[in-house]
This record gives sequence, C-alpha cells and structure tokens, in this order.
Amino acid sequence: MLVSLITVASAIYFRTNNIDISIIFPQVLLMLAIIVGSTIGAYWGIGMLNKVSDVLFKKIMLILLLIMGLLLICESFIPFGSMGILFGSIYLKLIIAVLCGLLIGTISSLLGVAGGEVIIPILILIFGIDIKLAGTMSLIISLPTMLVGITRHKRNKMYSDKSEITSLVIPMGIASIIGASIGALLVIYAPSELLKLILGALLLFTSIKLFMEKEE
Repeated sequence: MLVSLITVASAIYFRTNNIDISIIFPQVLLMLAIIVGSTIGAYWGIGMLNKVSDVLFKKIMLILLLIMGLLLICESFIPFGSMGILFGSIYLKLIIAVLCGLLIGTISSLLGVAGGEVIIPILILIFGIDIKLAGTMSLIISLPTMLVGITRHKRNKMYSDKSEITSLVIPMGIASIIGASIGALLVIYAPSELLKLILGALLLFTSIKLFMEKEE
C-alpha cells in the first residue's frame, strides 16, 4: 500500500501536467460519493484482515475479476456499456456510487493495493466514464482510500520493520515514479479501446492465476 501511495501520488502529478484536468469537474460529485464509501470500506476492511479466510476472499476476487475482465474485453470490441447504467435519479446514482466505494475500499485494504483494478471497470461499466478519464478519477479516489488504510495499518504496527521500507518500498517507489511519468505521456496517444482490452486481459489473467492457486 505504501508503494501504491507513491505510484498514485506521482501519477496524479504527471497526469495533471499532461491532460486537461477540467474534464474531471463534472464528475466531482460522483467521485466524492465513491470516496465516502471507499474510505469507510478501507477502515472497515483493515479490521477484517484476520476474520476473512484467504480461500473465501480468493473465490470472491476470482469471480469479480473474471466478470469485469470479460466485460471490458467485450466492451473494447462492442461498446455496449459505454453509456453506463441509466439511473432514475441523481440520488440513486450517488447511493450506488457510495456502495461501489465500500466495495473498492474493502478490496483495497484487504489486498493492500490502490484499487484501480476495480475502480476503473466500475467507472466504465456502471457509470459510463471513458477509460482515460476513469484512470485519472481512479487515482484521485485511491488517494484518500489508501491514506485511511495506511493509517490503520500503522496503528496495527504493520510498518515496524524498517528494513522493508529501505529495501523494498523505496526502490519500488522510485521505479513507480519513473513508470508513472512514462504512462502519463503514453496515455495521450493510446486508443481507449486498446486500453480497455489491455485492462480486461490483465484482470482475466489475474483471475486465472487466482483459480490456479486455489486449485493447488
């Protein structure tokens, strides 16, 4: 999660210097609703670390990643979900956003990741956000979610081994900053359909890997 924090913070910095940040403004209310849910989910999820079995959690993640991966791959060829779900009212949309945030925050804290692998598909498939905008929004949503998770991890004394910080977090953090700067430059030129296909394939690959681990 510490490495993810460095990655997300640097990616936000480089993206804001390479794209028009004003395109996010119409989605501020949606982001705030997801952030409310994700921060609550992150706080609650840390407390569930010792209560949820690895086997059950892997099964849930396998199904979730498999469905989202297949939907994104299909959507890259046939944009059936490009408009997202049609909500009857803004209040319903915000309630769904908070619930999605709860899921995002819980997964983020349990896996120790930023949560973009879940946030981006949710923004695309449920709320009809373009994948490039969804990528930027996911970074902003991830930031407070991870800060809550890291704060709770610290209270549980999970960062007591300083050697892991110097030998793992710092080197990976530096590399992630370099990667974030390259990604921010490439995202301008990458077609949205290709990005959906790549993300869908990665989610599908991860679900297959989880299935193989479960079988072992």
